[in-house]
Amino acid sequence: MDYVKPIEVVKTMLATAEAKISLSVKDLLLRGILSGAILGFATSLAFTATAQSGIPLVGAVLFPVGFVMIVLLGLELVTGSFAVVMLVGVKDPIQWSRVFVNLWWVFIGNLIGSLLYGVLLYVVLTDCGSELPTGIASKVIAAAEAKTNGYAAHGMAGLVTVTVKAILCNWMVCLGLVMGMTSRSTVGKIIAAWLPVLTFFAQGFEHSVVNMFVIPTGMLLGAKVSWLDWWIWNQIPVTIGNLIGGFLFTGLFLYWTYSPAKKEAEADVVAVTEDLAKM
Repeated sequence: MDYVKPIEVVKTMLATAEAKISLSVKDLLLRGILSGAILGFATSLAFTATAQSGIPLVGAVLFPVGFVMIVLLGLELVTGSFAVVMLVGVKDPIQWSRVFVNLWWVFIGNLIGSLLYGVLLYVVLTDCGSELPTGIASKVIAAAEAKTNGYAAHGMAGLVTVTVKAILCNWMVCLGLVMGMTSRSTVGKIIAAWLPVLTFFAQGFEHSVVNMFVIPTGMLLGAKVSWLDWWIWNQIPVTIGNLIGGFLFTGLFLYWTYSPAKKEAEADVVAVTEDLAKM
């Protein structure tokens, strides 16, 4: 059968986590750079589709193409690692240092890839800086300002809001990663991963790697945002919120209810009960 049951999915999550934690720094950086750039491609595609159609939902429907590429190629996205790789530390607390080293290098790789694509897109949108930003460039500028100055205008309430948006976002993003594990076929993986990612993007929630592309690219194009604004009012709280949403609401919840050890214990109880009933 194509469908993979939840208990098997959690086993796959644990096996995937073990494989990822063993990757070299070079592989983490290379795969992280590719993921950051691919998500940048998907984001600019979503902006383009929204601008051309005038319907934001069209952009949301198309955005998951980038996430699907990352999943199918087995690349590294720090937001997905919050749900999967951190289970290594849950299973074996002595491994927490390795977990955070892994997350750090993937974060750096995602940042480099996002900035790289942002610079290249800046060249394209402005004819190498010779033209004023128009069209999609103006959309990126507006988004960059809304994702920073928009929250700053509300002070502490803005920080709480952006953090909660980030929690909700990565709850769905990590669910997309896990849903991709519920199928053995390529088509099944694509459809299963597509749905939760569409759900987060359509509602304007906050994704740290998407913002690694949107905000600095907007700054390059002329957004009135400082580097401090970027990190204080978005990147740091969004990364923290993404960690909470991915680790707690997806990775940890699924692990708690479908952990292989728990299910084996339940099977033993059932077997003993059946044996007693036969006596």
